[in-house]
Amino acid sequence: MRCVRFAFTRSEKRKMKTLRISAILCALIAPLQASAQQPAANTPIRVVIVGLVHGHVKGFLHALPNNPAAQLVGIVEPNTALAHQYATEYHLDSSLFSTDLEKTLTSKHPDAVLVYTTIQDHRRVIEAAARHNVSSMVEKPLSTTMEDALAIRRAAREHHVNVLVNYETTWYRSNAEAIREADAGKLGTLRRIVVHDGHEGPKEIGVGPEWLPWLTDPVQNGAGALFDFGCYGADLSTVLMHGKAPLSVTAVTQTDKPGIYPKVDDEATIILHYPGAQSVLMPSWNWPFARKDMEVYGATGYLITVGPDGVRTRYKGEKTESQRSTPMLPIEQRDSLAYLAAVLHGQVKAQGDLSSLDTNMIVMQILDAARTSAKTGRTVELKLLPQ
Repeated sequence: MRCVRFAFTRSEKRKMKTLRISAILCALIAPLQASAQQPAANTPIRVVIVGLVHGHVKGFLHALPNNPAAQLVGIVEPNTALAHQYATEYHLDSSLFSTDLEKTLTSKHPDAVLVYTTIQDHRRVIEAAARHNVSSMVEKPLSTTMEDALAIRRAAREHHVNVLVNYETTWYRSNAEAIREADAGKLGTLRRIVVHDGHEGPKEIGVGPEWLPWLTDPVQNGAGALFDFGCYGADLSTVLMHGKAPLSVTAVTQTDKPGIYPKVDDEATIILHYPGAQSVLMPSWNWPFARKDMEVYGATGYLITVGPDGVRTRYKGEKTESQRSTPMLPIEQRDSLAYLAAVLHGQVKAQGDLSSLDTNMIVMQILDAARTSAKTGRTVELKLLPQ
């Protein structure tokens, strides 16, 4: 075999040397970039709270001191009077607070932002965090419009960050058991899902003055009970149906207390039509008491959740219904911070579950279609999401 020698000019040799040096530098820098985006395993993640106008932030601040998963490194709230109120109530150091999101993202170097703004502001915060390669966890629902949801997905993809949605019911052992049994085929082919969510009404339960005005505003919150509580059932239905969007959505809304909620609905019923199955969501600000429970019916059995921890079941061949407590969840599934830390540490992949962005894009399709259906009085057929 004859060996062929190639002759290179001096200019070509210089270019080849430059390319080799560039390749070596890329190989050295890549691990550093990965470590900057993914916090070291078994260390608390650094989080910044953005917004104090969503009342769920109080539950987070109560739980944080005893939660080893995260370290609070900053709070961004433009309303200085509200910030002072929280600093006093929760004994927070004044150095944590800022009114400038960009400055905080630059100086505090968080691993994630926890967003407690209006729902309308989710897109703005997520996009800002993504530009700094910072992941986000927002309170439900993901956004107020499909336009914002699609923009959020673009930001997550472009900057390779996680965007997660926190629902209280995600951490219910009873819901996890319902999903497990359905996935394992214990209930047979699913035929019907019924989800009840809500309470007596935000004003009736004493929602704070920083929260109530935007919660009852159709622009800042997307709708009333339809969005506030319809999102829970849409989320659970999407996971139970393995991430498939319904064929169509039909919704009816009304305002039974116009003197309290003149701008938004306080009562809604949403019907999701799947091939061979239906899901009926009943979000309301008119329940006699707070409730978040679900019924899942299959061809060979049913499961009804009882609070966060219990279930009632009956399977084919059984003459009576039984009730039992459910097993503890894995540690990374017990609360939002443990889950967020596990995702950022690379221990859990956020895909197809109750918090994941792909699931919540379908949730937003459902909510958007429900709002249109209620407004027009017509069933809305869903189209495939643009990719």
